[in-house]
Amino acid sequence: MTRWFEDVSLDTAYDLGSHTFTQAEIIRFGKLYDPQYFHVDPEAARHSHFGGLVASGWHTVSVGHRLMVDRLEAEEDIVRAEGGEPGVSGPSPGVNRMDFKAPVRAGDTVGYTLTVTGKRPSNSIPGWGLLFNLLEAHNQHGELVYSADLVGFSKLRDYKMPLKVKAAMALARVPGLKTLARR
Repeated sequence: MTRWFEDVSLDTAYDLGSHTFTQAEIIRFGKLYDPQYFHVDPEAARHSHFGGLVASGWHTVSVGHRLMVDRLEAEEDIVRAEGGEPGVSGPSPGVNRMDFKAPVRAGDTVGYTLTVTGKRPSNSIPGWGLLFNLLEAHNQHGELVYSADLVGFSKLRDYKMPLKVKAAMALARVPGLKTLARR
C-alpha cells in the first residue's frame, strides 16, 4: 500500500481490476515463458487433462501483479485527493503461499483483489512495518482461480529511531571497530 503503515486498514479488499485472457495472448505468453503444449498448442491441449488451451499460472500471476503495481501507484493520487500525504511502500520480502485453484481459459475475465490481512513492525529494519496481504483472482463465474499470501514493507510515518539503535548504526560504520571488538 502507498499509505503509511499506521494508516493501512486490515481486511479491506482493494479492487485491482480485471483482465480478459485471449487465446492469442495465452499462446504468446506460453511460447515466451512456459512452452508446455497445453499453453501453446490448442489442438494438442484438447487432449490434455485440462481439456483445452489454458493460460500458464505464471501468466495469471503476472497479470495480477501488474494490476497490483498499477493500483499501488494510483493509491498515491487517492491519498492526495483525500488531503493526505502518501506513505512509502517498500520491497517485498517474499511470497508465503501461492495456489492455482482452477485453470484460466481463453475468454475468461479474471478480477483481482488485494486484502491486507495483518501487519506488524519489522523486527529487522527500523522504521518499517510488514504488511501481510491476500491476493485473490476470480473468473467471471466467481470461481477462485489463483490465491497468494504476499508480504510487503511499508514505512512508519512517526518512527523515531531510539538512541541505542542510532549509536549501534554509527559504531558499525567506524573502520576497524569490528576487528578491535573481536580481540
